[in-house]
Amino acid sequence: MAACDSHGGSERTVTLPGAIPFDLDHLTRLSWELGSRTVSGRDATCVGRWRAADKNWALSAFDVTHNTVVLRVHTPVGRTRFYGAIAAEAEPALRVLAETPAWDAVDPDDGY
Repeated sequence: MAACDSHGGSERTVTLPGAIPFDLDHLTRLSWELGSRTVSGRDATCVGRWRAADKNWALSAFDVTHNTVVLRVHTPVGRTRFYGAIAAEAEPALRVLAETPAWDAVDPDDGY
């Protein structure tokens, strides 16, 4: 799922922000409009929400198909970014996040 730069022919890899304690090999950056519509749709199920202990970063994960997870990342400056990931790759990474002391699970109804 890495994006290709059609102008230069070189491949550029999409990565999560450095504050997120894991990275995924196959990641796609989604537009805000596509990401927000996808996670608010009736077929999306929130599988977890976490906040960095310093409360500056937040991450939510949504199952959107059997094979796809959408990650919603809130940045310290108030931006929201969306990423599409392979579910089989994201599941172990989310377990790492859940076990990381600098990140706390939060109530799914917290509203961020």
